[in-house]
Amino acid sequence: MIWVILPPMIIRLLIVLLSLYLPSAAAAQARRPLIILTSFPDSVYEPFRRAFEKAYPDTDLFILNRKTSSAISYIQDGAGHQVDLFWASAPDAFEILKAAGRLQKISRPLAVKHKTILGYPINDKDGYYTGFAISGYGFMWNPGYLQARKLPEPKSWNDLRRGIYKNHIAISAPSRSGTTHLIVEIILQSKGWKEGWKALLEIGGNLATVTARSYGVPSGVEQGQFGIGLVIDFFGLRSRAKGHGVRFRYPAQTMLLPANIAMTKGAKNTQAAKQFIEFLLSDQGQDILFQPAISRLPIKQESYSSAPVGFPNPFEFTVTPGAPLFDINASRRRYHLVNTMFDQLITFRLRELKDAWAMVHKAQNMLHGRRAPKQQAAIARARALIETIPVSAERGLKPDFAGLFIRHKPGFSVSKEQSDLEGQWGREAQARYENAAQIAEKVIEELASRRQGKIPQ
Repeated sequence: MIWVILPPMIIRLLIVLLSLYLPSAAAAQARRPLIILTSFPDSVYEPFRRAFEKAYPDTDLFILNRKTSSAISYIQDGAGHQVDLFWASAPDAFEILKAAGRLQKISRPLAVKHKTILGYPINDKDGYYTGFAISGYGFMWNPGYLQARKLPEPKSWNDLRRGIYKNHIAISAPSRSGTTHLIVEIILQSKGWKEGWKALLEIGGNLATVTARSYGVPSGVEQGQFGIGLVIDFFGLRSRAKGHGVRFRYPAQTMLLPANIAMTKGAKNTQAAKQFIEFLLSDQGQDILFQPAISRLPIKQESYSSAPVGFPNPFEFTVTPGAPLFDINASRRRYHLVNTMFDQLITFRLRELKDAWAMVHKAQNMLHGRRAPKQQAAIARARALIETIPVSAERGLKPDFAGLFIRHKPGFSVSKEQSDLEGQWGREAQARYENAAQIAEKVIEELASRRQGKIPQ
């Protein structure tokens, strides 16, 4: 019998009840539960649960479902002592838990032909976690939505910065989604810290919303609530496989990374945990990834011989010349700092950010092809105000600074240092955005007056 539950207290209660109903102590020992903590939705884990149950009928499988950021805290804080496996997409989440001593080494259950994907290691070099699938990051869009509004299909991250997409894009908050955090990090690492934040802030000016859960982005694109969503690839591939008329693109400046599974320190059922990992990497487990409700990229190259028509094969991708490899250590060190900055500069200041960019883009359109050095200089100042960030790349990687930041958890307070910095950054961002909007508005008024002949050309 299989239960899918959430609260830890219920897990413990059911384990006790289970032992009471089994006919003997030996049987109870044989049917020890396997507890998996995952950020994946039931559409992903249920097919694996059913197949694993059939292959190992003596194992009782429990699923504890949490967002990646919450799962990290759950294990770090010691509440996850009863969890056997952690199963998620974001490799930096595993690095955080590895550095905190919350994972234990696993014997490599299956050797894969390729050790890397586009230069990035498929498995942890120290043996604390292993890849089971490959993840790509980009954006999906609704062609009908864009066509109805006469908007072009985006081809790059920079396309999403164009003012024509105002209120047509969605993203989830990286503080609430591990995959969105990776999208943010990929943009920061591919463009560089300063230029990456410029891109994120300008994309932020076009957002219709910042969703609370990553699943809200593909759902909104499918339903035509907005036209474009920044997502992990399987959201777009799954939507397409389910018959939704959406499309997905890997931008040139993106990276492929493994989705992983790890055994937690103190796991009670290590034998069943290893069996589950072996099952994920078996031919049967890899083929399950092709199911329409999952639509993930297998880690084994040979699996693609049975892939659905048109399914992407990451082993056929080529590396963009000069493209950087994903720096997992940088992402780990500044994980909560990046999430905090995104929330203070974008999520919590979305209205002011959008207003500022709307004015700047309008002024830029009016300036196009015109000789107006004074006004052009003013718009450059306005852009600089919006694009200002409170932390340099160097400071963001210093442990004594980045280490100040932790995840906001219900019922718990962050440190005074973190709270003070968040308040300062938020206030300063709002003031800069309002100032930028006023500068751009004045430029618009001046240009409008020139058109009407009220001031000299």
